[in-house]
Amino acid sequence: MGKYDDIINLPHHVSKKHPQMPIADRAAQFAPFAALTGYGEQIKETARTTEEFHQVSGREKEELDQKLQILLQTQYKHPLISTYYFTPDARKQGGHYEKKTEYVKRIDPVKEYIIMKDDTRIRFHYIKELQGEIFNKVIVG
Repeated sequence: MGKYDDIINLPHHVSKKHPQMPIADRAAQFAPFAALTGYGEQIKETARTTEEFHQVSGREKEELDQKLQILLQTQYKHPLISTYYFTPDARKQGGHYEKKTEYVKRIDPVKEYIIMKDDTRIRFHYIKELQGEIFNKVIVG
């Protein structure tokens, strides 16, 4: 005969004095926890990579300036353009490059922004490349 054979088939004891803990609360006792609050997010942030900003120069800059002048003159037509530009990171040094294809809403030459139809603002300084039919029509013909 085993050590606990006499009690193995008895019903589980339920206290008359203390109410049973809900199952969700009981499960929470065994759930993993973060010993250091925010540590997981800090690790993810450290692991996240950014790119370095490369300013255009020389011939590329001249070509971009020419295309920005074309946009300034034709902005009322709301041309569709593709813009490859740098977005600075809000949390750490660097940022990332992205490409956006959208209609131009207007050009702000004073603040040096292209404002797209979806209200995205792209600073002239961060633009690496501009493409679109509007440039082919004006430059070629």
